[in-house]
Amino acid sequence: MIEATELTKRYGETTAVDRLSFTVRPGVVTGFLGPNGAGKSTTLRMVLGLNRPTGGTVTVDGQPFGARPRGLRHVGALLDAHDVHGGRTARAHLTALAAGNGLPRRRVAEVLAEVGLSDAAGRRIAGFSLGMKQRLGIAAALLGDPPVLIFDEPLNGLDPEGVRWLHGLLGQLADEGRTVLVSSHLMREMEQTAEELIVIGRGRLIAAQSLREFAARSAPLRVSVRTPDGDVLPGLLTDAGKRMGVGAGTDAGTGAQAEAVAVRAEPDGSYTVTGLPADRIGELAFANGVRLYELRPHSASLEEAFMEFTAESVQYASGADR
Repeated sequence: MIEATELTKRYGETTAVDRLSFTVRPGVVTGFLGPNGAGKSTTLRMVLGLNRPTGGTVTVDGQPFGARPRGLRHVGALLDAHDVHGGRTARAHLTALAAGNGLPRRRVAEVLAEVGLSDAAGRRIAGFSLGMKQRLGIAAALLGDPPVLIFDEPLNGLDPEGVRWLHGLLGQLADEGRTVLVSSHLMREMEQTAEELIVIGRGRLIAAQSLREFAARSAPLRVSVRTPDGDVLPGLLTDAGKRMGVGAGTDAGTGAQAEAVAVRAEPDGSYTVTGLPADRIGELAFANGVRLYELRPHSASLEEAFMEFTAESVQYASGADR
């Protein structure tokens, strides 16, 4: 488990991380998200004892990581795939790490096989592609068989096979009860990998919740409907919404602000309905003799939610984004 409490890092007058508190639990893959300049890398470096906090604390399984000897037995991390000696071979690089952490030499061959680099073990790292360097960095993180793993942008440079392999590996590590924290800008890939999210902006916490809960905070419920009775459907649904009180202010059942029912015709002849769930649309159509050829709800998008909730935290925005 990783626990941060009021974690703060300042560089002169610049606050990179601002009273950040979160918990990364074992047994699930946790995504660490934020715009460029949000403080993600600084936070990860403080977790690993590479940067000293200006204030607050961060512990790994109850202790600061810097207090642990032979760190690879406790935490494995990939922060920068390029941060390796290009003149060494992959085998020599991992052998040096194993020796420095009191690990058996057999682990070198084992992790090289696990990441698919056995055939490249004797090659110099300078000749590796980015994807191969990423695999080597993951091998180094796995070397000590640690209970906690941290990966910063591990998908960069991986081909489709590599992306699928990494998805499986991260899920496997979490299923084994390990703590897995993954920082990435690739929302669609993160959507397929993470169960929990920590989202920050300008060094401050924006959200710490499940991916499903975070995504649901954004886009309204949308349902695609295809029908030959397009002259009837829009009025039927909006009238039903008015009778149900949807769009009239507050939902009587939840106390939350209700969303108005809206029906928008699409260029392909379908309709997009917001404000009514798919099952209710189907019931109304059946009761009124309206034929439906398609009734498809759209799940909320992580990318949409991320863009919405981090919009005010973007440090480097293009003119179009502004």
